[in-house]
Amino acid sequence: MLLYDHKAIEAKWQKHWAENKTFKASNTSDKPKFYALDMFPYPSGAGLHVGHPLGYIASDIVSRYKRHAGFNVLHPMGYDSFGLPAEQYAIQTGQHPAETTKTNIEGGTDKSGNKIAGYRNQMDRIGFSFDWDREVRTSSPDYYKYTQEIFIMLFNSWYDNDADKAQPISLLESRFRESGTNNINAATEEDLRQFTAAEWNAFTDKEQQEILLDYRLTFLANTEVNWCPGLGTVLANDEIVNGVSERGGHPVVRKKMRQWMMRISAFAERLLTGLDGLDWAESIKEIQRNWIGKSVGAMVSFQLGEHKIDVFTTRPDTIYGVTFMTLAPEHELVDQITTAAQKDAVEAYKKATAARSERERMADVKTISGVFTGAYATHPLSGEQVPVWIGDYVLAGYGTGAVMAVPCGDERDYAFANYFAGQEGMPAIKNIFDGVDISEEAYGAKDKTPLCNSDFLNGMSYKQAMYTAIQKLEEIGSGKGKTNYRLRDAVFSRQRYWGEPFPVYYKDGLPQMIDNKYLPIALPEVDEYLPTEDGAPPLGRATTWSWCTQENKVVSNDDDRDCVYPLELNTMPGWAGSSWYMFRYMDATNENEMFSKEAQEYWNNVDLYIGGSEHATGHLLYSRFWVKLLHDLGKVTVEEPFQKMINQGMILGESAFVNYLDIGYKNQEGQFKQLVCQIIINSSYAKTLPEEGFITGLPQILIDHIIETTDSYRKFNKVPDDIILIFKNFRSSHLPVEYVNLDNTVNLSDIPVSERFRWTQNAYYFNDNTLTRSDKIDTLREVEKMSKSKFNVVNPDNICDQYGADTLRLYEMFLGPLEQAKPWNTAGITGVYGFMKKLWKLYHNDAGFSVSEEKASPDSMKTLHKTIKKVQDDIESFSFNTSVSSFMIAVNELTQQKCSSREVLEPLAVLISPYAPHIAEELWSLLGHKESISEAPFPVFDEKHLVESSKTYPISFNGKMKFTLDLPVDVSKDELEKMVLANEKVQEQLEGKQIRKTIIVPGKIVNFVVG
Repeated sequence: MLLYDHKAIEAKWQKHWAENKTFKASNTSDKPKFYALDMFPYPSGAGLHVGHPLGYIASDIVSRYKRHAGFNVLHPMGYDSFGLPAEQYAIQTGQHPAETTKTNIEGGTDKSGNKIAGYRNQMDRIGFSFDWDREVRTSSPDYYKYTQEIFIMLFNSWYDNDADKAQPISLLESRFRESGTNNINAATEEDLRQFTAAEWNAFTDKEQQEILLDYRLTFLANTEVNWCPGLGTVLANDEIVNGVSERGGHPVVRKKMRQWMMRISAFAERLLTGLDGLDWAESIKEIQRNWIGKSVGAMVSFQLGEHKIDVFTTRPDTIYGVTFMTLAPEHELVDQITTAAQKDAVEAYKKATAARSERERMADVKTISGVFTGAYATHPLSGEQVPVWIGDYVLAGYGTGAVMAVPCGDERDYAFANYFAGQEGMPAIKNIFDGVDISEEAYGAKDKTPLCNSDFLNGMSYKQAMYTAIQKLEEIGSGKGKTNYRLRDAVFSRQRYWGEPFPVYYKDGLPQMIDNKYLPIALPEVDEYLPTEDGAPPLGRATTWSWCTQENKVVSNDDDRDCVYPLELNTMPGWAGSSWYMFRYMDATNENEMFSKEAQEYWNNVDLYIGGSEHATGHLLYSRFWVKLLHDLGKVTVEEPFQKMINQGMILGESAFVNYLDIGYKNQEGQFKQLVCQIIINSSYAKTLPEEGFITGLPQILIDHIIETTDSYRKFNKVPDDIILIFKNFRSSHLPVEYVNLDNTVNLSDIPVSERFRWTQNAYYFNDNTLTRSDKIDTLREVEKMSKSKFNVVNPDNICDQYGADTLRLYEMFLGPLEQAKPWNTAGITGVYGFMKKLWKLYHNDAGFSVSEEKASPDSMKTLHKTIKKVQDDIESFSFNTSVSSFMIAVNELTQQKCSSREVLEPLAVLISPYAPHIAEELWSLLGHKESISEAPFPVFDEKHLVESSKTYPISFNGKMKFTLDLPVDVSKDELEKMVLANEKVQEQLEGKQIRKTIIVPGKIVNFVVG
C-alpha cells in the first residue's frame, strides 16, 4: 500500500495552488460574495510560532467552506509592516528597517547573519487559501500614499454636529464668509473665537488658517503625552504596561508636546451607537462602550480671580455638597493659581506625577495623594470659597482636567477628604443628604433621598434636583447641561523614523497639505534612526527633507529659495495604515486610486474578521473612526468595517524554570558585588570573590567548591565553564532564591538538549539541600503566553516537517473552542497524525488506491450524512474542535464497515477539505478529478439516511433475553408478533413449550411467557 507521505503531498499541492492561482478572487461574479479577513501580522524576525496561525486556520476553514457552498470568496493577507520593533532592530544593528522587514516577510539571511524563515514561506507551508495577488504592506510607498491621502481628507474636514457627519472644510469657510460663526455647531473646543462675516473676510489668510485649525478633524495641539525617552517617541496608552513601554520596558513620563491630533471624540456617539448593530462578542463591545464612556450631566464654572475653572459633573444635584476642588497636576491653571507658600510642594508633586502613566493613575484606586495649591475658587451658587487641590487621580485629558469634590456623595472624594482632614485647605465634609449618616462612608445612590443644606434644592430628589440645578446654572451663566465622553482625541504623532511620513510642510509656522497628485512623500535616507542631538525626531537627520512648492517635490535642506519649506519631522503611528487596509484588499492593484467605487460596492465590508481581543481599544476603535469619515465623505458605502468578528484565544506555551541563588557581598574595597549561580554557563554576571569564607547556610561541600574555584573567578572575571549550579526547592530565610527561565535548553522530559548546556565533573544539581550530579533537571513548569521572550515557542515549520501541515491545522482546531486559551502539547499531536494515516488508509488497500463503484451500505450512508450535518453546523457556528472529533468518529466507523464506496468516500474528501486541504486535494485527484477540490460543491445533507428503518429488539423468554433481532420500525404490533414467531431462533426456543402470554412493546421489547 502506498504510504501517506505528507511532505510530498503538501509540497505538490502548494505548488499547484500557487501556479494556478486557485484562490484568486474576482471583483465581478454572479456568485454571492464572502469577505473573510484576518488581523494581519507584524512581520518580526522571530517569525510565526504555533499560536499565530490559530485564527488564520479558522478563517481559512470558513473561506474554503464558503467556496464549496458557491460563494465568491475574498480571503487576502498582508503585513502591518511599519512600527517600533523594526526600528529598534535597525538602531541595534544598523540595518535599514525596510531591509529587515523585507527579509522577515520573504525569508533569507539578514546582515547580522541570522537565518529568517520568512512569514510568507511559513504561511504557504500551512496551506492557507489566500489570494496573494492582493497582498498589501503598510510600509510600501504604493500603499501609504493613500494613508497620506486619508490624512489630507481629515485635515480638510470638520464635524458638523447639526448634520451629525464630517463635512468638507470648504463648506465651513463658505459659511464663515456668509454669516461668520453664527449657527455653527461644530465638534471642537468650546469658547472658540466668535466673529461676524465681515470680520472673517477682513482676516488675513494666516489668521483664517489659524482659526480653521481649531475645527479640522486632524489638528496641531499642545497636549500632555506619554513620552518615552528610551524609545525617543510618544506612546499611546495601550503601548504602556505598569508605567513602562510595552516594547523594551523603558520608563514613560508625562510631557506636554505639540502634536498632530485626531478628533475622534467628534464621532463618539456614532461609535457608541454603531456597536449595537455589530455581531461581535459582547465583552469586546462593552470594552469599547467603557472606553468611549458616555456621561450625561452639566458643565459648571467656578471663578478664581480672573480665571475660570470649568468642571464637568454627572451630579449637578450635589453642587451644594462641594467641599473642595481637585485639578490634574498638568492643568494649565496650576502654575498661575498656586501661591508662593505652596509652590515648592506643588512643583515636587507635579514632577512625581509626570513619571506615572495615565493608565497607571487610572488603575491605582488605593493610593491617595495630593497637594493644596493655596488658592480658593468661588462657588457659583453659594458664593463660598472652595479650596483648590491637585491630585493625580484627576487626568488633564479627561473632561476638563478638574473635578468638584463632593465627599458626602463620592467614595474617592470621601477618602481624599478624610486622608487630608485637619490640614490647611481641607474643610469638614458637608452633608447634603437628609437623614443619611455619612460618618463611615459616602452616599452615592441616585434615589429619592431628599436633599438638605442645598438652598433652593432642599427636599428635592436626584432627578428633580439635577434638572433644577442645571436650569439655575444656565440662568446665571455659570453652567449648562452637557453630554460628555471619556473618549479623548488621539495623539497621531510619533517621533520615529519607521512610519508613514506626513504629507505636510510648514509655511510661516502653519501646516500646509501637499496635493494628492504628488504623493507618496517617501521616507528619506538618514544616517541613524535616533533623534538628533538637539532632540528632533530622526527625520531631522535627513539632508533632503524640504518641500519646493515651485517644483512640487522634496529638495535639499540647503536649498534657500523662497519656495522651499520644511517638511514635518514626525511620522504617523502604527495604527494609521491598519485603519483602512480592509478596503485596499478589495482593489489592491489599482494604481490610480486607493480602491474603485465598483470594487467597494461589490465587496461592501468584511463579513468575518478574526483577531485578538487585545485590539479592542486601539485598532478596532480607530478603524471604525476612519471608516465613518470615509463614509461621510462619500468614499465608502458602509459605516462599519467589520460586520462580524471573532476573537481567537491564545495558544499557551509551557515554560521551564529552576531556582537560582543570588548572593550579595562586599569585597575588600567595600564595593557591593554579586554572584549569580545559574544554568547558562557563559554567564557574565559573576565578579571577583572575596579572600575568605562569606556564605552561611549552605552545605559545606558547596562552600568548599566555590572557594576552590576562586582563582578561576579572579582570572576570568566570569563564571568558568566548570561550574554550573542549579538550585531547586531551596528553603532559606536569609538567602534570596529566584526563578530563572531555562531557555530552550531542556526538552519536555527535562533532559538537556542544547549545546549551551553541558554537564562537567563539577556540575551539581541542588535538590532539597542535597548536592548530587544528575542528567535530568527537576524543573518547575508553568503554562503562560507563548512568546520568544519566554523561551516557550514552538515553530510550526518543525511541526509541518514531522507531522504535516494538515495535521497542524487539525490539531490546532482540536485543542478546544476557538475563543478560549489552550495549552500547546506537542505530545498530543501524534494522535491527530495517526488519524491522518487512518484516513489515507481508508482510500487504499494493500495494492494501492482502491475505491469501488458499488452502492454504499445504509450504515455507511448514515455515517456520511450525520458527518455532513455535524460539520456544516460546526463551521457555521465556528465550533471547529467538534468537527475534528466528527471526522475521527466517521473514519473509525467507515473503517469498521469496510467502506470503499465512491458514493461515500468522494463527498468525505470534500467534507474534510476545509480542514486538511492537502490530503483532500490528493484524494480528489486520485478519485479521477482534474479540477481542484475547492471547486467541488459541499455535500448536501439528506436526513432520510438518518431515519431508522429497523430496530434491534431484545427477544426474551420468561424475562431472560436470549438473542436480538433487527425488525422493521413501521409495522403494527400484530405484524411484529407474526414476524417474530416466524423466526427460526424463536421456534427453536418454543419447541415443546406453550406460549402463555406474549408481551410486545413496539420499539423496546419482545417477551414470551412460556410453560
